[in-house]
Amino acid sequence: MSDKSVSGIYIATAAGGPMSSHGSVSIKAGKGIEGDRYFSQTGKNRSSYRGQPDFEITLIESEVIKTFNKETGNKFHESDFRRNLVTKGVRLNDLEGKDFTVNGIKMYGVRLCEPCASLQRRLAVSILPELMGKGGLRAQIKSNGIVSLGDLVSD
Repeated sequence: MSDKSVSGIYIATAAGGPMSSHGSVSIKAGKGIEGDRYFSQTGKNRSSYRGQPDFEITLIESEVIKTFNKETGNKFHESDFRRNLVTKGVRLNDLEGKDFTVNGIKMYGVRLCEPCASLQRRLAVSILPELMGKGGLRAQIKSNGIVSLGDLVSD
């Protein structure tokens, strides 16, 4: 595995449904991850931010999850944070407003994915202020391809 890579892949087939783990997924420009609730347009949060779709794919740093668990004494699984891709060695905040690739697939970092009330209800613990500015990244998918565990993330 590269220093900057995908270490987890998760989707939910329905809004509020359980996240399932995958070794690889097919992603489509302008749509999202095949099989995910937003790809099928059943997701209630299909939205845009300043004219850029921000529902297509979400990412979070594995290091943030590990630090949160350590500092709060919790043992949440990375899928509990409800992001599609978990990365290792990637500073996602640095990708906000920038183009980047995952396995050569072009993406654009639309905005930070701040923790929300829904996530706090699901985890049933305080996530603020610990996760402010660390909740991940919402991105737009600009080309088609397959994302697999271990794939390189580059800017």
